[in-house]
Parts: sequence; structure tokens; C-alpha cells
Amino acid sequence: MSLPRKKLPIGIQNLREIREGGRYYYVDKSGYAVRLATEGKYYFLSRPRRFGKSLFLDTLKELFEANRPLFEGLYAADHWDWSVQHPVIRVSFAEGSLKNHEQLGLKMDELLRSNARRLGVEIREPTLSGRFRALIEDVAGRVGRTVVILIDEYDKPILDNIENAEVATAMRDGLRDFYSVIKDADPHLRFVLLTGVSKFSKVSLFSGLNNLNDITLDAPYSAICGYTEDDVDTVFAPELEGLDREQIREWYNGYNWTGEAVYNPFDLLLLFDKREFKAWWYSTGTPTFLMKLLTQRERFLPELQDLLVDDLLLSTFDVNNIPTESLLFQTGYLTIAEKQNLSGSTLYRLKYPNREVYQSLTEGVLRDWTPVARESTLARVKLHQLLEKHDLAGVGRLMAGFYESIPHQWYTKNTIAQYEGYYASVFYAFFASLGLEITLEESSNAGRLDMVVRFRERAIIFEFKLVDDEATPGGNSALAAINERGYAERWRAEGSPVDCVGIEFSRKQRRIVAWDVGSGTG
Repeated sequence: MSLPRKKLPIGIQNLREIREGGRYYYVDKSGYAVRLATEGKYYFLSRPRRFGKSLFLDTLKELFEANRPLFEGLYAADHWDWSVQHPVIRVSFAEGSLKNHEQLGLKMDELLRSNARRLGVEIREPTLSGRFRALIEDVAGRVGRTVVILIDEYDKPILDNIENAEVATAMRDGLRDFYSVIKDADPHLRFVLLTGVSKFSKVSLFSGLNNLNDITLDAPYSAICGYTEDDVDTVFAPELEGLDREQIREWYNGYNWTGEAVYNPFDLLLLFDKREFKAWWYSTGTPTFLMKLLTQRERFLPELQDLLVDDLLLSTFDVNNIPTESLLFQTGYLTIAEKQNLSGSTLYRLKYPNREVYQSLTEGVLRDWTPVARESTLARVKLHQLLEKHDLAGVGRLMAGFYESIPHQWYTKNTIAQYEGYYASVFYAFFASLGLEITLEESSNAGRLDMVVRFRERAIIFEFKLVDDEATPGGNSALAAINERGYAERWRAEGSPVDCVGIEFSRKQRRIVAWDVGSGTG
């Protein structure tokens, strides 16, 4: 017997709309709201786009405004003092795109005046900071209660202009002056939460608001946004019929902030609506700036699959200092696989969160790094067909033909194609863009690509070597290296049929000059 289904809250960020009438599915996050409100006062939370930050802020708003009927049946219903109401100031930069400092000022003025009208006060001070301060003080005075401030997408005006350092810096400075008002307003405040995608350093953006408790990497709040495994199996149980549960997990689970892993809500809601596995979240807008940064910094793509970074690197982010690892993590393209302690220093091992991100990001980079987009699409289709047939010689001809299809002038005009890791990265991206399981042996060495691809029940070991010109005289040294290291035996011991492929790529000719297939038996 099928379970009764409800409406999917796709794109809805308003708790009242979701809860009234019980028409929509809702994952209860009110327990997190109560804990934050009772244990502290000033908070900061960073999460990727479309992760439910706005809905959580709206949950806090309804909680502080004591709208109890919306919480019937939820955790907060029996764990909150509903006799006390607090006025809430909400500021969101999610709407639209601000192109300069003047537009930012107009937007902030609009937000302040909108809050003033809703809360029944007038603000006439000549400066933005003055109007913000007056709004807080006047509302607290009129109501006789301390004020709650909820700021959504606090960093969007900066990120929308991150490719223009001058404009981004002006946006940052304007926001810093705006947010600095909050610290001096402490006597009038009950609770403050700022949310956004990035985590700008306190020195650059929060120098006037250095008392924020950053809960981004606090394990108890790892699932504050997003859906857990239990949420999927209980709240969304009626939607699971006809879908492969393990496939749902492989495609969309895996985002982690040192605690419980979660699914991106946008992905699951679109999956349940469309009944099809696609890159729903990724396709809503991967920033071109990210692709440009990976290209400009000549990143060796395989290393992104397994990165070890320190706590400082993850928290370092400013207009003129954006570490690639930090950007990929904060925007949701990498997540935390493991937290380590090394002699008092905190380290994090990063990985792709799931198949959607892993497959889509490498596909996007492949398109960006090769000037033959249609050919790369056709080649990926052909690659899958050849792997199905176990035709590794055909794979060699396919890859050789693709590299030779890249015009010579493209190499000379693009820096990315002139570094050694480019050839290995493009090779890796072809297989990764199919969503295949890939294990890397020595991903830190951009001159080689010791790569094991699992396809069906087989393990295919690839050794990639750059040579100065022609193939190695007397035989393929790349294939010999596989045998010398005993890679095949390691995988054969697990019961997998093993193939070994040695590839030599000419620096001078910019093409594959040797492709040898062996059994790995020496």
C-alpha cells in the first residue's frame, strides 16, 4: 500500500506557507533554532547556495515572534517560552545583483526602511549606519523588548563582483561599516545570526563585529541545513517508491561539516519531482569565476579528489586572497571527509561530496579546458561504449584522436595547456565525467597519473608518463612502472580482474606516442 504523498516545497523559503494546512513535507529544524537561541547570542553560519539557509532564518523569525501554531508537532512546541515575543529585523541580499557601491547603499536603505515600516518606527538619520542604529534602538524602545537581527546572504554583494577586485573591495568596506553597528547595539539585542556562502576573515569584514560565534564547522550543527539519511527515510518515505535508495545516496548525499552528513535539499526535491537522476543543484549556476580560477592557477585536477588542508586555509577568504581549496569548500564543491589532529594543529581531509559534484565539476572543467566541446561530449559517449566492450585498444585510439583534435594554436595561446599536469588532468576528467569510481595512487605528482578506474567488476590501472619527444626506446616505461610497483597484484588480491595501461605523452608533439595494454604480470 502506497503512503500518502504531500506537496514538495521546491523553492519555498517561508515557514508559514509550508506549515499551514500541512500540505507540504517539512523537515523539523526547530530543535537547532531553540538550541542557538537558548545557548548564545551572536552567530555566524556558512553553507553553500540552495541549502535551506533562508528557510532556517524564517524558522527563527517565527520562533522569536512566538507564532506557536506553526510549530505544533515540532520540537520547539514544548521547548520554547511562547509568552515572550521579540521584534525581528530581517536583512537579505539574496535578491538581484548589485553592481557598485552606490547600488549597495540604495539597497541597504531600502531594506532598513522596509523593516522600519513593518515594525512601526521612522528613521531619518542621514547615514546608513545611523539609520540602522536608530532602527534597532527605536524598535527596542517602542516594543520594550530586545531585538533579533537575521541577515541572509550577507556576502552576496561581494561574491557577485569577485572578479572585479576594486568593486568587490568597495562592497566589502560598505558592508563592514553596516555590520559594525551591531556590536555597539548589544544592550538592545536578543539574538543575531549572519548566514552566507563564504566565510570572509574577521579582519577584513567583521573587524567591528568580532564577537560572532562561527558554528560552520561545529559538529553538532553539521546538519543544521540539509536533509539527513533519517529525514529521507521518514519524512520523504512516500517519495522513495520506484527509486533506487543506494543510487539516491551515491548521487546526492555526502556534504559534511565534521558531524552528520546531509543531502542538498534542492537536489532531493527535484529528484522526487522529476523522478530522474541529474545534476539539479550543479546546473543552477556554477560560478564562471570558479572555472577561471582553476584554469589560472593550473590546478592538477586529480589532487582535488583527496586534499589535506589546515584550519587556517579553510578560514582564509578575502577579495585579494582566495585559496582555491577554501573557495571549493565554501561553495560546496568539496566537503570534509575527515578531521585530524596533528600535534595540536587541526587538519581536514577534503573530498568531492557525491557523484553529482564529482561528475559535473570534472565535466565542466573538461569543457572549459578543451576548445572542442562537441568532440569532448561525443568522446565521452564513445568512451563509455568502449569500456562496455572492454576494448582498451579502442580507448587508446579514442584518446589519441581527441588530443590531436585540439588545434596547435590553442596550446600556444593558453597557459593552462603549457603545464605538464594539463595532459594528465584532461585524461582524468574524461573518466571522472562519466562518474566512474577512480582511485589515485600518487595524485600529488603532476607529471604522472597513477590512476585505477573501476568499471563494472574490472580494475583498469593507468600509468601516465611525459616524455620529451618519441616513445621510450625498447618498450613502454609507463607500463613497466605498473609492474615494478606491483599495482596489479594489489587489486587482484581483492578478486578483481585487472588490466594495465601504460601511456606516454610527448611534451614536444603534445600527443599520445605510446599506449600499451598488459595484464600486470611483469
